[in-house]
Amino acid sequence: MKVLRVGIIGATGMVGRRFVSLLEHHPWFEIAALAAGPRSEGMSYGAALASRGEDCPAYAADMQLLNAWDAAAISGMVDMVFCAVNIPRADAQRLEESYARCECPVVSNNSACRSLPDVPVVIPEVNAWHLDVIPQQRRRLGTKHGFIAAKCNCSIQSSLPPLAAARGLGLKRAYVATYQAVSGAGRTLSSFPDIHDNVIPFIPGEDEKSETEPKKILGMVSDEGIVPETDVEFFSRCVRVPVSDGHTAAVFAEFEHEVDADRLKALWSDYGRLDLPSAPERFIRIFDEPDRPQPALDRYTGNGMSVCIGGIRQIHPHGVSFIGLSHNTVRGAAGGAVLLAEMLANKGFFD
Repeated sequence: MKVLRVGIIGATGMVGRRFVSLLEHHPWFEIAALAAGPRSEGMSYGAALASRGEDCPAYAADMQLLNAWDAAAISGMVDMVFCAVNIPRADAQRLEESYARCECPVVSNNSACRSLPDVPVVIPEVNAWHLDVIPQQRRRLGTKHGFIAAKCNCSIQSSLPPLAAARGLGLKRAYVATYQAVSGAGRTLSSFPDIHDNVIPFIPGEDEKSETEPKKILGMVSDEGIVPETDVEFFSRCVRVPVSDGHTAAVFAEFEHEVDADRLKALWSDYGRLDLPSAPERFIRIFDEPDRPQPALDRYTGNGMSVCIGGIRQIHPHGVSFIGLSHNTVRGAAGGAVLLAEMLANKGFFD
């Protein structure tokens, strides 16, 4: 595989910093451009992070930050970009489309374009075929090479993969409660005083995204773009909890026919293995201990790229419940985007 030059748009944010750390020794990708807001333009990456009290990997410390809005110049320096900006939704969509129209592929960690029918939202082990919609998007944008592909919302990463694996058994509906770490809000425990000795039972927009994105990911590609799934219902509540990293989900799944928890375990244990650099050896890691998975113990399973499942219980002949866990800034954000980029590279989308 040819080594590809990549840019990170939003490099000083929490997810952007995770991209920098994950790509340090990547066999396929090397960082050729780091970009942030106009106020940081011209600063060294190390100095910009030091001003925020953040550490910087030595290999990237002297790289000069570029203006994220200078899409034409940055596109000429790279083969593709990762985008992880913290700006209003409409601005993020305009920014990402500006790179795509400069014939620069975008792998997005933002929600801005996920609802567009010709933008694939991909969990590589679950719905890789959605990449087939990219030619439609290129026709809309008027591009030959540029496009946008998005990774999913981190709130569904702990629950949707096992549900998707069980879809063929007649999945009918799922009720999901997520307990989300503060890093999902770009915060740390020390910078989020309201979370101490507390849970916050509302995260703006998360309930809605956690109910609509799974339907798109389970949908089909058509001449009108991706048509969302209509036969499976999702109901979600999202809560912020005092955990640094790792989103936990309590899931209750109902099926049209009788299901067996042991059959689901066997299905999950072999589901979704990929031969890509960032793919974990086992996508879904099953714990038999009654008190696992736990964020503090298990979020880095598979280098933070595995989805951990435990507490699997038959609740009635047509229903099963389980606890899911994933690292929200690795698998749920930067790591998931890097894996998606690896799949796109392997399929020739960056050629």
